[in-house]
Amino acid sequence: MMTPQDIIRKVRELEIKSKRLTDHMFAGEYHTAFKGRGMTFKEVREYQAGDDPRFIDWNVSARMGHAFSKVFEEERELTIYLLVDVSASSLFGTFKQTKIELITAICAVLAFSAVGNNDKASLISFSDKVDKYMPPKKGRDHVLHIIEELLRFTPNAANTRLLKALEFVTNVSKHKSIIFILSDFADAGYKDVLKVAARRHDIIGIQVYDRRDKQLPRMGLIQVRDAENGDMVWLDTNDLATRTYYNEQFLKMKNEAKTAFRDAGCDLLQIATGEDYVKALQEFFIRRA
Repeated sequence: MMTPQDIIRKVRELEIKSKRLTDHMFAGEYHTAFKGRGMTFKEVREYQAGDDPRFIDWNVSARMGHAFSKVFEEERELTIYLLVDVSASSLFGTFKQTKIELITAICAVLAFSAVGNNDKASLISFSDKVDKYMPPKKGRDHVLHIIEELLRFTPNAANTRLLKALEFVTNVSKHKSIIFILSDFADAGYKDVLKVAARRHDIIGIQVYDRRDKQLPRMGLIQVRDAENGDMVWLDTNDLATRTYYNEQFLKMKNEAKTAFRDAGCDLLQIATGEDYVKALQEFFIRRA
């Protein structure tokens, strides 16, 4: 468990790295990838070469005796919701970091990107229920509070119920928002509510996993605890059928998430612990832009 001093140090490290990334790599990509709610009228000015003739204000032009154009600006302010899975399986990790450490690093980049564009950020952490809700706000202090909350967390439940988090965010967010769901998606029963939420919101899933989720190492007969349901079972890791079944279950989980997000018309990123999440996010922003 991290000490208060460790948390302060880690918060500062994540702030420095995330702000460097958002200032130099993600600023333009984020702004372009996530559009504002529309265009609003700002003012009229004298027509200039290159102006779109469709935006000529004919009433003003008639009064003034020469052409004037309408000027519009993007109604930019957005709200970013970070739905973070803090069930027991998020503590698992065998390569450089745990799943929750990867999720926290990604959340830091997304939150600083949001407030850097004058958008609001919110945290909703969940397991089998909503564990924590931090309402949308702007500003550096709010982002640091989000990061600190994720670093301090201890799981209150083994199971994941994404359905509960999606129902919650649908109730609290009355306008179209950007919703990032960060989880290993070791869950079922969320497909229908995901489709409903996607009709109003722009939803992006980020599925995090560890390489040992994918492939069971040869370690002989071992006793393991299922992080989601708490059951203790014996596994013969040298048995080919056992290792094959383990891999098949992992692939099934990944494919089910792909299908659920595709059917809902949502994007899904799949990132492993220890992987270059910066590259994955940048490619995603560019692809959306």
